[in-house]
Amino acid sequence: MTTAPSDDARASAGEPTKFPLVLGLDTFGDVTHDDDDRPLSHAQTIRNVVEQGVLADQVGVDFFGIGEHHTDDFPMPAADVVLGAIAARTTRIHLGSAVTVLSSDDPVRVFQRYSTLNAVSGGRAEVILGRGSSIDSFPLFGYDLADYEELFEEKAQLFAELLKGGPVTWHGKTRASLHNQDVVPHTESGPFPAWIGVGGSPQSVIRAARYGFSLMLAIIGGSPARFAPFSQLFHQALDRLGQDPRPVGVHSPGHVAGTDERAREEFWPHYREVIRRVSETRGFAIPTKESFTYEVGPRGALYVGSPETVAQKIAANLTALGANRFDLKYGMGGLSHEALMTNIELYGTQVIPRVRELLT
Repeated sequence: MTTAPSDDARASAGEPTKFPLVLGLDTFGDVTHDDDDRPLSHAQTIRNVVEQGVLADQVGVDFFGIGEHHTDDFPMPAADVVLGAIAARTTRIHLGSAVTVLSSDDPVRVFQRYSTLNAVSGGRAEVILGRGSSIDSFPLFGYDLADYEELFEEKAQLFAELLKGGPVTWHGKTRASLHNQDVVPHTESGPFPAWIGVGGSPQSVIRAARYGFSLMLAIIGGSPARFAPFSQLFHQALDRLGQDPRPVGVHSPGHVAGTDERAREEFWPHYREVIRRVSETRGFAIPTKESFTYEVGPRGALYVGSPETVAQKIAANLTALGANRFDLKYGMGGLSHEALMTNIELYGTQVIPRVRELLT
């Protein structure tokens, strides 16, 4: 994801740096159901995700991401292992986390895992880092939520140092210090792309700019337009901190089917049930049919509909947010593997070409 040489001239003239348009897919490994609406095993769900990633490569999707979760509904605690399996069967698609909960992991190990994925895939690895919107990993690995902010701040700082390459010296409170430590494996052609996922915190936007990460806006409800100030803040902060320009991406949920009606009928009952369950721990409002209708409309955050409907909404919001990348978080617990494969095929063969057409 590098800029063309002509972008340097535009940047020096005061115009925004232009980055390539990237259109990807993300999954949390939501448990899929069979034709009789019975949940599949965790093992089968994981195997299905591998097949979904392979199909994404075949139909022209730019990126395939897997988000870290540790629950019965989202049995995806080792995304890098699954991504490695996908890498072995693909040739062009970029592969990465969406998101890695850095606060409850070790930055050195995360760097090593994704450097290894980068080697296995021939330079196609990326990583999106997050503080932990879902906090199930904190008690699982023995971390105190009272240290939530400090954990991420220090670990993001260390990860930024690791990306620079060469021996690392680092001191902090949350892990052992490093003294001129060589960390392997070395990457062949510079650092792999690294992003910080932001769900609404200006402090996280500034942190991404300070440490030289790209910005991924996680927009899962409400008007996407309210995130436009975060894009502006990010670019301003990069400039003031003397950092190079960085791309901005958007991650949002959705579902593509042959028609708007079919997409909504397939998605709605599963969306309602999943949000109902997570509302008990995360405080989300339980959706109503009216709120769902708003969210799938032009001003909401859900990309649910026919290929044309979804493409129009992606193009409009990328423009409004000054972003160059969109990752559709496809799937919802209870949908079938077949419905997800159809979603991926339509996204790659119809949505992506249409978005490119609308934005050129």
